[in-house]
Amino acid sequence: MARSSSRLVLVLFFGMLSLGLHGCDNLFLETTGNGTDIAFTFRGSIDPNNPANYANQAVPRYINRDNTQGNAITDHGAMLGRVLFYDTKLSVDNTVSCASCHQQQAAFGDPDVLSAGVNGLTGRQSMRLVNPRFATERRFFWDERANTLEVQTTMPIQDHIEMGFSGENGAPTFADLTERMSGYLYYQQLFNVAFGTPEITEERMQLALAQFVRSIQAFDSRFDEGRMQAGSLNAAFPNFTVDENTGKQLFFGAPQFQGRNRVGGGLGCGGCHRGETLDIDPQSLNNGVVSNANGGADFTVTRSPSLRDLFAPQGHLNTPLMHDGSHTTIDAVLDHYNIIDGMGNPNLDQRLARGGGQRLNITADERVALIAFLKTLTSQNLYTDEKWSDPFPR
Repeated sequence: MARSSSRLVLVLFFGMLSLGLHGCDNLFLETTGNGTDIAFTFRGSIDPNNPANYANQAVPRYINRDNTQGNAITDHGAMLGRVLFYDTKLSVDNTVSCASCHQQQAAFGDPDVLSAGVNGLTGRQSMRLVNPRFATERRFFWDERANTLEVQTTMPIQDHIEMGFSGENGAPTFADLTERMSGYLYYQQLFNVAFGTPEITEERMQLALAQFVRSIQAFDSRFDEGRMQAGSLNAAFPNFTVDENTGKQLFFGAPQFQGRNRVGGGLGCGGCHRGETLDIDPQSLNNGVVSNANGGADFTVTRSPSLRDLFAPQGHLNTPLMHDGSHTTIDAVLDHYNIIDGMGNPNLDQRLARGGGQRLNITADERVALIAFLKTLTSQNLYTDEKWSDPFPR
């Protein structure tokens, strides 16, 4: 034991000298495949003695939703989750991580239409992960097949196309993955500080990954600034332009219909994308986009990410939109909702149906105002905060 501790101290000491880190990065002892111990460097705040603040981040007083039941965020749990989220060793060929499809610079989504896995492309566009903790809908994936975020987190790891630990056709199993991970001493250390023992299990991985994902929050947009100043979602925001306030009214206002045609009022977007969180109503059904990226029709899609951070701070869309990535401009999205063709769709949300599909009759001025409002939902810190960034040297 004394010899091992001395070796660890020497590795850390000489590793820091040779790398010139001066305490800025954090070194762990890693065991390679041939049993050799080497110094492994994490970038940034992966420090068991001083984890980043994940558990006590400020949340605006007007946010009253929280789906962390049974798995409260802890600093050490989310820190472990961050390492798991970015570690390509969680894929069979060491090339894909959760962050490969959920990239911080794209609001934790994927700029590509479909994401590349170890055995091909995913069947749907990768959802952006913004404020998942504050959504009423607790089920995940576009078709809601995962009942909780915890369950969702390890499903891509066990998907044959995505990360490959499927056990299919001779592929490694999840048990093979946990055995692999047990060979890395930094995981033993991180699991120990998060859960009290170094044991690596799927349940513990789910808890840690879900804590990290729920810690990803964004409340520093111009929308939030205006909401704080106005004191009410319905009041005019003093920091908004005329177009932005008009767009807000259109977004949250109820439409007036004669038959299937809108003749006044708002556009009703807030009926499904609700309140300050702009998360999807859990009762929502299909939105009328039924194409399948691999051909054919798909009526099972009933979920959506929050509409926050549709746009990057630079003004472009962070990702293609809709489950199939078929809408690459916001105008294409508005065109879709402007005229819904609901015939032959057995799962179309009734708020869009109206005798075969709504006709919103969006004017050019309304379109400009609505887009101006959607751009106020863009945050800043989400894209740069170190505690959500890649801790691995690349």
